[in-house]
Amino acid sequence: MEQTQHRLNTAAEGGDINGLYECIREHPHILNNIDNIPFVDTPLHIAAAAGSTDFALEMMNLKPSFGRKLNADGLSPLHLALRNRHFETVRQLISFDKEIIRVKGRQSYTAFHYVALRNEFDCLAEFLCACPAAIEDQTIRGETALHIAVKRSNSNL
Repeated sequence: MEQTQHRLNTAAEGGDINGLYECIREHPHILNNIDNIPFVDTPLHIAAAAGSTDFALEMMNLKPSFGRKLNADGLSPLHLALRNRHFETVRQLISFDKEIIRVKGRQSYTAFHYVALRNEFDCLAEFLCACPAAIEDQTIRGETALHIAVKRSNSNL
């Protein structure tokens, strides 16, 4: 099983959808087993971090719960795609499920907070259009994305 898990992670990183299904054929419950782990880098996390968009979408189709799962660092797949500037992967993931914009990661930062912090204004606008309710989400410090954006712009003056 451990070897299949390694091959699955390699397939995710390389965007190898055929490799994904080979692993599923060998171990039909492999995705459920991963889902049972509370904090883990799922194949979706790995694909999103690598910018393997098609693989990420295939994974969202098979296991939508992975889109809301946090890894041991408190990051969702969307956070990882943003961190690595894989904006096409980001767009495709939110077109699949707009609510993943609101998944709270480490310190309750959502992807919306993260783009405000990074001054990714195109993403900020796209996220707001896709999921207007995200404007209300607060970090553990009670900050909305607007608070973060204002604080960030004031520190650049």
